[in-house]
Amino acid sequence: MQKLKLLPALIGATLVLAVVLVVAFHFIFLDLFVDLWWFQSLKLEGYFWLRLLYKYFLSGGVTLAFFVIFFFHFWVASSYLGLNPREEVINSFTKNQRFQRFADAFMYGSAKIYTPIALILAIFIAIPFYNQWEQSLLYFFGSPSGVKESVYGNDVSFYMLSYPVYSLIQQELLITATLIFFMVGILYWLEHIFVPDQSREFHLGAKIHLTILMIFVVIFVVWGFLLQRFGLLYTDSHEPIFYGPGVVEIRYQLPLIWLGIASFLATAVTASLYIFSDKHRIKTPLFISSALFVGILVLPQIDFIPDTIQEFIVDPNPVRAEKPFIQHNIDATLNAYDLNNIKTVDLSIKLNAAPDIEKWSTQERFENIPVWDREFLLNSYQQLQGIRPYYNFLSVDEDQYSILNHVRQVNLAAREINIAKLPSEAQNWENAHLRYTHGYGAVATPAAQDAANPLVWYLRDLNMHSDVGFNVKHPDIYYGEGKYDYAIVPNNLKIMGISGTQPVAADSYHGKGGIPIPSYFRKALLAFYLQDKNIFFSTNVSTQSKVKIIRNIKKRIGKLTPFLHLDKDPYLVITQDRFYWIQDAYTLSKYYPVSKPTNDSFFPAIKKFNYIRNSVKIVVDAFDGDVDYYISDPSDSLIQAYSNAYPGLFKNLQEMPEELRKHLRYPRDLYYLQMEIFAKYHQQSPELFYEQAETWTLANVNKKDVLPYYQTVNFGNCNNKEEFVLINPMTPINRNNLSMIGAAGVQDQSTCSAAYKPGITVYKFSKDVQVNGPAQVEALINQSPEISAQFTLWGQYGSTVEMGRMIILPMGNSILYVQPVYLTSTKTKIPELSRVIVSIGNEVVMDTTLWSAFKRLKQTYLKDAAESIGPGTSRAIVEPTSK
Repeated sequence: MQKLKLLPALIGATLVLAVVLVVAFHFIFLDLFVDLWWFQSLKLEGYFWLRLLYKYFLSGGVTLAFFVIFFFHFWVASSYLGLNPREEVINSFTKNQRFQRFADAFMYGSAKIYTPIALILAIFIAIPFYNQWEQSLLYFFGSPSGVKESVYGNDVSFYMLSYPVYSLIQQELLITATLIFFMVGILYWLEHIFVPDQSREFHLGAKIHLTILMIFVVIFVVWGFLLQRFGLLYTDSHEPIFYGPGVVEIRYQLPLIWLGIASFLATAVTASLYIFSDKHRIKTPLFISSALFVGILVLPQIDFIPDTIQEFIVDPNPVRAEKPFIQHNIDATLNAYDLNNIKTVDLSIKLNAAPDIEKWSTQERFENIPVWDREFLLNSYQQLQGIRPYYNFLSVDEDQYSILNHVRQVNLAAREINIAKLPSEAQNWENAHLRYTHGYGAVATPAAQDAANPLVWYLRDLNMHSDVGFNVKHPDIYYGEGKYDYAIVPNNLKIMGISGTQPVAADSYHGKGGIPIPSYFRKALLAFYLQDKNIFFSTNVSTQSKVKIIRNIKKRIGKLTPFLHLDKDPYLVITQDRFYWIQDAYTLSKYYPVSKPTNDSFFPAIKKFNYIRNSVKIVVDAFDGDVDYYISDPSDSLIQAYSNAYPGLFKNLQEMPEELRKHLRYPRDLYYLQMEIFAKYHQQSPELFYEQAETWTLANVNKKDVLPYYQTVNFGNCNNKEEFVLINPMTPINRNNLSMIGAAGVQDQSTCSAAYKPGITVYKFSKDVQVNGPAQVEALINQSPEISAQFTLWGQYGSTVEMGRMIILPMGNSILYVQPVYLTSTKTKIPELSRVIVSIGNEVVMDTTLWSAFKRLKQTYLKDAAESIGPGTSRAIVEPTSK
């Protein structure tokens, strides 16, 4: 009968245990197994275990340390130190053993209470460390950068690697010490009143214990004051003028912090004497020190004093008063955003462009001017080269290749798989995961082409046809930018004519990537993990098959190295063996001292940051999925700390294959951010910075910013070697004339070698001659009756006229503007490059080719070389159209 009563409880316990085991298996052990297999497939098993070790060792170690701290103090407090009864009370209790039973229960029985309490408190205190374990890792493996900030003279790596950890530890230790002090104090008080007829004074041991705890509280409070000094370096009270501390912070708030430390120590000493010593229990010192400490705490909250300092000392002489602090902000910001080595070239512009046209009017100069915008090309690629409904082009990349013994700028795009475009009846499990598993090949076209002609192809079609020597041995693309589901290859299906041009059986996958499925056990686990029973029951999945998961390159990199922040635009590289993706990655920090934080949401994980380095170049094999990390900026202390923590993960840039290294480029996102900062911080003297008379902004055309774009340019450097650079024009704020043209490249200008050495050159224009900006050139185009009439004529033929990106290039002592004109059919929606507009000075020419347009400009300028063309005078030459 008793067994029958226990049966429901036994069944319930069994069910609960089964549920716990299933949940634990699915969310802990299964994920762990699959992650391990995935890291093994990437040959990064050691990194996987090391990362787990760091995470759980740090988290577990911190929890254990706080548990020991809580447990130790509770144990001490329960060991009679608070009991101080009279001798006769002890004797009375001892005779009937009541006191002994009480003592035993208090000493040993209370452990059942304070042990779980200590564990719960330890977990609660350690939670912030769980979330910031990687920041703690940087602290242990970091090293000095060699760069010192100018306010306190500390190495900047202290602020990026150590300061956040110190702040976290100080806060948690202060909370811990305060909790223990009050909880132990309450425990002693309860002990003191629990036993009757106790002495008025606490036991000496209790006094010593509480005094030690108070000393720890004092130490952690003082440490907080010391760290508060560094917090002054991140004040934004002086914005928008400058960022960082000023006169008020350094001359008023900093001394208050030191006074706060002194007054708090005095308060702690007098309070200890008052509480624990009858002989020294004097109220006056305690009252004075406490009042002083409270007053110092309250003073920073009162705006009267800092407002008075600001009004009567700073505001009458702002530059003189704040000069050193403005300089601190300028120096720190330029260094934090890697802008302190920008090369500035003063470029004088001449009104007469005839000599420059004569010198530059050679056919080679026009072979790499990118008149095809990648935004317009994407639709053309899709309609002309998609070929199959399940192929898709997601983005167009720019690069340069040696073609026919000459470096040419090209546009290219990967033909990726997109089974969402298949008919609904074909969207089944077998098609999605066994048959339509990958993209195939790519397309490439020259960036510079003649207008009114069909699109020229360097690489095209599913047979990878190329007239210029492109030849790819493994053109399959299993990893890319698309939203990929898992794929199982090779498999037992005989796939007919999906990738090739003939309806024959496709070759089985013969790469190395993916998680092997050598047994039914692993097959079952993968089916359970991917929540798809077909994996287990399908006879087309063999022991030779491999499961490819996490095939989107950004997600793939993000799972491997979540501490790196990725550029928005990975780009494709064509090699003789296969396709690769190159992804720029950044290390960020919001703790660089006195550096202005950016307001752009480039990286959602860190909304505001004030330090960035393009420290890593990541190469992803589009065929196998291998991921290789190369350090591109060894001077970055953050990436050096990660490299020390994870030995073998990061390689030197020199180890990158030459075929890939020559395609490295300056990242677009980084350059845009740097120029946004440099637009203000190029004014490097405090006086100019305060005046803001030369602040720049992005050039504007057609109510849109001219964003940085890639251009292959010959600046006359390194034996006239062409460079693949990012171009960025800027105008004065609230003005339309051009102030500068920035060029960011990776060519080593000092040695002219192929070594990777990123740098920025700013071509700055003198103020004596106005240089037309994009908006002013746009006005010249719109004012031309001939061009306007041509646009109107095209519109009557059912086409939409669209203006492409305006290309701006320095050309000797002149500025060349090139803008493509596209006609988009209302039926096919395929854009056609119809004309190019070229402008120098106030002359505007529209023609079918750059060469012919330049010849017309040359004729015009040579004819009028002796004349001075005043501002606002424009002439337009338009090639006649037959339409």
